[in-house]
Amino acid sequence: MKNIYLLIAYDVSTESSEGRRRLRKIAQTCTNYGQRVQKSIFECLVSETEYTTLKHQLLREIDEAEDSLRIYRLRDHSEKTVQHYGINKPIDYTRPLIL
Repeated sequence: MKNIYLLIAYDVSTESSEGRRRLRKIAQTCTNYGQRVQKSIFECLVSETEYTTLKHQLLREIDEAEDSLRIYRLRDHSEKTVQHYGINKPIDYTRPLIL
């Protein structure tokens, strides 16, 4: 089974306590599936089943009248397509995560 590379970006209204709760829940959900690369942007490598579950969990949390959620399915996640500069080096999911 082939894994799917995702880029998830969100913008959640935090003017209310409910919005701040949504922001925490969405961030935690994304953390469970991938790596935070910016404050509201995550890279994820998931199976098709995990993708379906992740998408369902995120859509359950957002308020479509106040928030924005974008999920990009990437064709490839390699040094050829992703250029990174600065802190928070990306994780190479093709190599062992524990050394």
